[in-house]
Amino acid sequence: MGRLLAIDYGRKRCGIAVTDPLRIVATALATVPASELITFIKDYMSREQVDEIVVGLPTTMSGEPSDSMRYITPALGRLRKELPAGFPVVMWDERFTSTLAHRAMLDAGVRKKGRQDKEAIDRMAAVIILNSYLDSPQSKK
Repeated sequence: MGRLLAIDYGRKRCGIAVTDPLRIVATALATVPASELITFIKDYMSREQVDEIVVGLPTTMSGEPSDSMRYITPALGRLRKELPAGFPVVMWDERFTSTLAHRAMLDAGVRKKGRQDKEAIDRMAAVIILNSYLDSPQSKK
């Protein structure tokens, strides 16, 4: 069984999280510039078995795709072209993940300077996306 990898995609940078090989625990992996995302993922996948990629789906409060989909859609198209044909890439609701990441950092006692680290928030958001997916019946397929 391979790992699951999650991406919290942003215009400037992307938070990345992965599971352990048994898919029990999601941990933060890295924050990479959006322009280097495909290279990072291909390099990671050359070293580790990844069975599926989960990408945060930004939605509005009413559940409609947000405006940021206009730059995520082309990026995902480029990523899919670089992956083996038919490799599973799943979109997963990311509503409130940045807020939840900030709250988790507060609860963990991270000082104000640490909570202002946008890269750390992006990584934590990717972990939250991946944990949400892991808790869903869809991840068990």
